Amino acid sequence: METNNTHKHSQSIANFAAIKTAIANNEEALLKELIADQAMQELEKSYLIDLAGLSNDPAILKIIKDIPVEK
Repeated sequence: METNNTHKHSQSIANFAAIKTAIANNEEALLKELIADQAMQELEKSYLIDLAGLSNDPAILKIIKDIPVEK
C-alpha cells in the first residue's frame, strides 16, 4: 500500500520530469502551467536554469529564474 508521502514524492518526480521536457521543447505555456505558484529547492532551480540556457530561449529562462526558492 502506497503512503501519502510516497504518492506526493512520485507526483513531484513526475512533475519535475514534465518541467524538464517542457523546457527542452520550448513549451512556454506548459511550463507556466507546471510551475504555477510553486517554490523549489535551490539545486533543482539551478539545474533547470542550466537546462534552459541550452535552449537559448530567453522567455523560458526568465520563467525559470522567477521561480521562488523554498526556505
